Amino acid sequence: MGLMEGTRAARIAKVAGLVGLVAVAATGCSTDEVLRFGWPQGVTPQADDMRNLWTGAVIAALVIGLITAVLILWPVVFHRKRGEELPKQLQYNHPLEIVYTVIPVVIVAVLFYFTATTENSVTDKSHTPDVNVNVVAFQWNWQFEYPGYKTPDGQPVRTVGSSSEIPLLVLPTTKWVQYNLRSTDVIHSFWVPQFNFKRDVFPSPEKNNQDWAFQNTIDQQGAFVGRCAELCGVYHSAMNFEVRALSPELFDKFMKLRTQINAKTGKPYSAAEALSAMNCGELCSPVAVTTHPFNTDRTARTGS
Repeated sequence: MGLMEGTRAARIAKVAGLVGLVAVAATGCSTDEVLRFGWPQGVTPQADDMRNLWTGAVIAALVIGLITAVLILWPVVFHRKRGEELPKQLQYNHPLEIVYTVIPVVIVAVLFYFTATTENSVTDKSHTPDVNVNVVAFQWNWQFEYPGYKTPDGQPVRTVGSSSEIPLLVLPTTKWVQYNLRSTDVIHSFWVPQFNFKRDVFPSPEKNNQDWAFQNTIDQQGAFVGRCAELCGVYHSAMNFEVRALSPELFDKFMKLRTQINAKTGKPYSAAEALSAMNCGELCSPVAVTTHPFNTDRTARTGS
């Protein structure tokens, strides 16, 4: 009888393993996609740190869940009632009670350690930034100011969004960027999904005892949509921007143009004019490619 039960359990295990293998193969996912367990792809080292934490936590949860399931099913399958004689009772087994008290404490401590170290890595501001950006949120758009770069009239280089133009936050890859966040009215939230990071933007953050800055680096060139993630009024859903990540060489070229006078207009180059003048393909598109302005004229819209 025992041999038959062992053979049956082995068959069940093989079938379960085969089903799991087929399920993974049928999805067509790469190893990286499988190990992300649904975590979105990031473009910063900080996003990678969070992904690694997520992957480790999910694997730990699956292992613990599997062990728990086995411990539950073991007595169900192998200790079914076979007579009137009671099996060996383990209540008041102090060593066993210590074990199943210590193990959860160790699990929680390990998860806490890796969570705390990842959080410290993501929120670390100890690096000397290569670029500082003052991010100013207002109903219902964004202003990006580069205090380290001046136009010929002595003003900081800045880009301001409008209801007809999505503002472009142009940044260099592989360089440390510090974002200084502030709102001119209500609470907003600076969110770039590919950063896997969101931070609320407060008016007078110092008075509200808020952490109003963060740092990161961007691994790859590209255009990444940014949004306000805090309900801030009527046109909250239209409060978008775009991060345009350029190589350090292209970024330097962009900023060199931004600090010069455009001979055609007699004014400093705008972000769109500078990108157009650089002529480097879609990466230097003068308008946002990840989102588009929202028509604020209510009379121009019809109900569905």
